Amino acid sequence: MIIGVTGSYASGKDSVAEYLIKKGFQHFSLSDEIRKELKKRKIKETRQNLIKLGNELRKKHGNEILAKRIIELISKNNKNLNKNYIVSSIRNIGEVNELKKTCSFILVWVDALPKIRYNRLINRQRTGDLQTFEEFIKSENLEKSEDPNKQQLHKVKEMADIIIDNSGTLEELYDELDKKLGVK
Repeated sequence: MIIGVTGSYASGKDSVAEYLIKKGFQHFSLSDEIRKELKKRKIKETRQNLIKLGNELRKKHGNEILAKRIIELISKNNKNLNKNYIVSSIRNIGEVNELKKTCSFILVWVDALPKIRYNRLINRQRTGDLQTFEEFIKSENLEKSEDPNKQQLHKVKEMADIIIDNSGTLEELYDELDKKLGVK
């Protein structure tokens, strides 16, 4: 089984991934593929640089390029045919379509109210995170492009098989995941 995780900025996607890893899933991130490219090119890792390079890679190699790279990694690591995987950082419909070609792919959208997500972002104090609510909203809107080579989170959301509301506690999130995914 491959579970794709996507969602709004600071919605709890990493929390979902960490929970599924504890359940035995192996994790792959499309953003990690962009980070590898940033490192090769000796470009500083910032949110803006990740977005810019991801868009560039999609434009140059097709909007499914990051998903293709992850599927290749999964294929190389798939010694156990019953292995479960989680793929995070899905932000483009081409990526979703490519992952849907694999067997047993489920796309999960994680979300919470903007103020809750912003407060989580401030509390996590991750390097490169935005400082004001206005910056947060502006950055989030950059992920809603009509350009097929850019981030299209609003369209990816429409393709989700499961929607998870992460406005509550971690325990509530885990209960929701168990209930909707049937992962014990």
